[in-house]
Amino acid sequence: MVKSAKKAQANTQRVYEITHDDLPLSCPTREMRLWDAHPRVYLPIEDTGEAVCPYCEAKFILKACAG
Repeated sequence: MVKSAKKAQANTQRVYEITHDDLPLSCPTREMRLWDAHPRVYLPIEDTGEAVCPYCEAKFILKACAG
């Protein structure tokens, strides 16, 4: 029997830290349920390291790679 992964409720935080593994960045993210959120929108974050969703105003911060 395969357990299905439970997805998090979308847009419950105001600030999210993401890594390069999370790119391309969308809001809601792949780990969030889409059915109870706004339409998925892809956000450009690579150049500035920050992005704000135009729908829910969640702020995403790209964490620097350790190395």
